[in-house]
Amino acid sequence: MSDSRLSTWLKIFLLIAIAACSCSVSPTAFASPEVASANPESRQMDFWLGDWTVTYPGMTGRANSKVYVELDNCMIVENWDGGKGHRGKNMFAYSDDDKNWHGMFADNQGRVHTFEGKVVNGSGEFTGPSRGSNGETVLNRIKIVRINANKVEQSWEKSTDNGTTWTMEFHGEYMRKNP
Repeated sequence: MSDSRLSTWLKIFLLIAIAACSCSVSPTAFASPEVASANPESRQMDFWLGDWTVTYPGMTGRANSKVYVELDNCMIVENWDGGKGHRGKNMFAYSDDDKNWHGMFADNQGRVHTFEGKVVNGSGEFTGPSRGSNGETVLNRIKIVRINANKVEQSWEKSTDNGTTWTMEFHGEYMRKNP
């Protein structure tokens, strides 16, 4: 197995381990899943739960997103279908250990990104490093913002100068299906 594939699999394993550990508030949490779901911080992204139609500038066709909870309500999962064969999965979990949200994006084109961030008042912001096509360091920033009960916006920006300037890579509007 190549070093880059091994590194990718290690990142995936670590994120899953972090998500699983973030639910262990106490030994009794395993006996009572309600403990994790009662943690107000782990519920900060519930505004994003549901079935969504996603639009973005220049889009042709339809994109869809389904956002739900897993692991006894400890992890938010987005299944994203951007159309034209592009699919991805976002996973976010709150860690009571370090008081941060951790996330991972993976798609069917072999891209994997990890993030860390905060969610406050219906707005989440997450950052994480990756490599560009020429091996350069890239900083990624995702924002997920509740506009109202039936609309959420998500943006993905990249910076090649450590966050001094940002370039918009994706700006999607999520409209709730069957509000």
